[in-house]
Amino acid sequence: MEYRIEHDSMGEVKVPADKYWAAQTERSHENFLIGVGIETMPREITHAFGILKKAAAMANHKLRPERMTEEKLSAISTACDEVISGSLNEHFPLVVWQTGSGTQSNMNANEVIANRGNEVAGKKILHPNDDVNMSQSSNDTFPTAMHISAVLAVEDKVLPAIDELVSTFRRLEEEHKGIVKSGRTHLQDATPIQFSQEISGWRTSLERDREMLVSALPYLKTLALGGTAVGTALNANPAYVEALAPELAKITGLPLVKADDLVDGTQNLDAYAYVSASLKTCAISCSKMANDFRLMSSGPRCGFQEINLPAKQNGSSIMPGKVNPVIPEVMSQAAFCIMGNDVCITMAAEAGQLELNYAEPVLYHKLFESINALAGAVETFVDNCVSGITANAERCQALVDGSVGIITAICPQVGYQFAADIAKKAIKTGQSVRELLHESGKFTDEEINKILDPHSMV
Repeated sequence: MEYRIEHDSMGEVKVPADKYWAAQTERSHENFLIGVGIETMPREITHAFGILKKAAAMANHKLRPERMTEEKLSAISTACDEVISGSLNEHFPLVVWQTGSGTQSNMNANEVIANRGNEVAGKKILHPNDDVNMSQSSNDTFPTAMHISAVLAVEDKVLPAIDELVSTFRRLEEEHKGIVKSGRTHLQDATPIQFSQEISGWRTSLERDREMLVSALPYLKTLALGGTAVGTALNANPAYVEALAPELAKITGLPLVKADDLVDGTQNLDAYAYVSASLKTCAISCSKMANDFRLMSSGPRCGFQEINLPAKQNGSSIMPGKVNPVIPEVMSQAAFCIMGNDVCITMAAEAGQLELNYAEPVLYHKLFESINALAGAVETFVDNCVSGITANAERCQALVDGSVGIITAICPQVGYQFAADIAKKAIKTGQSVRELLHESGKFTDEEINKILDPHSMV
């Protein structure tokens, strides 16, 4: 491999000749040999850096055209567009394990954009710090990149996945109206419920979880960019600070605004704790559904066998014909990961001292892990499981007829104690509730049929 020599305030550094990064990126690349090739800084962050560096250059050009000339703006914009498109991803090698303020990732963007911009201009007109990083600090750019990328990821990935699952449940509700099954509480017989009602419970929880997630996004649409080092906007023109959010909104199409308190925006990560909690809440709901599916489809001969899940792959290397509920199992495993990530995010959000939180990189790493895990798992859940669920109507009816839970319907006529005695006798003898009520002589067969009609109970 060929190298070139780059310089920074610490001296000379050898950098691969075919890469646009420079000295500070290379030092981080050599110093943090953790998760190399596996835990690279999320590409969404790289994408967002391209957006914010372009917006900063545009704002600086409007206010200081003598320093941010048209020629420099053009070169930076071209390089930033390439960063945004992902065509320069190979020039962003850094892992999430780096200094807590994300300085190395900020400098990685500055160096790549400067070197690529100089190549576009055909001469050396850009300096990574003086031009690409003009009026900025890692302390305000890194959080801003995270805000932008997190909003885009949630809106482009997670919300559409949830919406598709909600839509699928709505279809299943319509298709399964009229099918009555045994309700269960504590995994014991309870009163009947329509399968469509059970589906509506899953759907409603998702709709509520979606509302929680959406309610968290406005806090990420307020940006600390312009606060520079500690939120005081040192070295930044006040007009520049005000111009940034509109430029970012123009590029992204998002309703981005400047934070009312830039010091708060630089110090605190509680907004991410809120977003993470909302992702976790949705994951919990999805995992609960997955567990319901596993129970209701258990069998095919020795379990509930109330519903059928699409068969996706063989379930055993030794038991022929065995098919396991692999998609619900994956959904729950993704949820476990998201729950664990939320603990990490909670601790990282709490961990900052004074004017900066040092745990930003790991927080962002875990947040994107959760976003991608939830979006991917829900998409798989919908496409490979939920969309193909069907009910075994005859099996559902048979379980309702044999359930002890239906005894609840006679309580208003005979009182709790008599009903409890019938239930105990049914369990002990194996007789049905219907048979025992007939033997009691308290009701005619017509009355029994009316009282124990499962459709009247739901």
